[in-house]
Amino acid sequence: MDRLLGRSTLRRHLTLAVLGMLVVVVVLESTGPFRNAQFASMAYYGIAGAGLTILIGLNGQISLGHGAFMAIGAYTAALMLQGGDPLPLPVILLAAALVTLVAGAVVGVAAARLHGPYLAGATLALAVAVPGIPVYFSGTLGGEQGLNVRVPDIPPWFADAVFFVTGQDMSRSRYLGYLGWFCLVVTFVLLANLARGRVGRTWRAVRDNEVAAELAGIDLGRARVLAFVVSATCAGLAGGLLALSARIAAPSGFTLTLSLLLLSAIVLGGLGTLTGALIGAAMLTFVPQLVTGLGQDLGLTDVRAAELAPLTYGLVTMLVVLFAPAGIVGGIRAAAARRRAVKTSGTSKEARKDEAMDEIRGVTGDRHPGGGVRRG
Repeated sequence: MDRLLGRSTLRRHLTLAVLGMLVVVVVLESTGPFRNAQFASMAYYGIAGAGLTILIGLNGQISLGHGAFMAIGAYTAALMLQGGDPLPLPVILLAAALVTLVAGAVVGVAAARLHGPYLAGATLALAVAVPGIPVYFSGTLGGEQGLNVRVPDIPPWFADAVFFVTGQDMSRSRYLGYLGWFCLVVTFVLLANLARGRVGRTWRAVRDNEVAAELAGIDLGRARVLAFVVSATCAGLAGGLLALSARIAAPSGFTLTLSLLLLSAIVLGGLGTLTGALIGAAMLTFVPQLVTGLGQDLGLTDVRAAELAPLTYGLVTMLVVLFAPAGIVGGIRAAAARRRAVKTSGTSKEARKDEAMDEIRGVTGDRHPGGGVRRG
């Protein structure tokens, strides 16, 4: 495996990214429009969750307002798609990320002096306040109804390339799935390299011991602001993809519930790990639909079946917190570590037993085949 991935961190991450995109191609081409739309949703949840797990898991800052940053990215993309001849989608998504970067820098500088519950309270206020801005500027941002988002036509070169590889025509939902997962893979590669490099070590140092980090020459404020900016940029990109997938940017889609769901997703998957963020995004995407369908099969009405989804998600969160405090990924890693420890302990016992037998042989001597004894 090491030969395949290589020793270089960047080469390893790029190899995993290529393998991941091959899996994405197989999955998207073998599923229908509904599943394609679900995988697109999983992509933007994964991007937002990855940014949040970097902020909380690596840097130790608690944020309850990432739904607000997703709203900034979504409305930026929606406004840029209102014209008759919009810019290419990669440019629009980049603009959504950059606008949110600026907003994240402003909030990050203001929140750099806050810690723990004070920072959580400040970001909570942000999550509550931002959805009210479109209502106040209803003439530009559409008010309660929001802005309708028209997805541009699929680029001919992309449709031709996919048809050449797969032999299937490109649909709009599949195109958004490809776009979302490409953004997710690029984001994960960048974040993984940041986390494994000097910046990531700085964030961990600030999280683990602020006094020691400051004595080591680390600028605590700069480290916190950088983590906040990176996390907000990811949320802005995710918001732009959400607007494209939902085809609307409305205040009702960016309430406090969204911020809390993102937080619970990374806690479920495993705080501080990108794999955990992806697992949490999958749970956010597929658990509600799965539980609702199960409730309907059991004879419940549509309303009651829909109410089962948050109940089930809450119960799963409670169970994971009780039995796997480090999340699903953390629980798997802990189980693997215990298995290795037991195996190592068993090997050590066998080694000690062999050493004891050698000592006994050295004292009593080894018997010859003829029955005599040779003294050591």
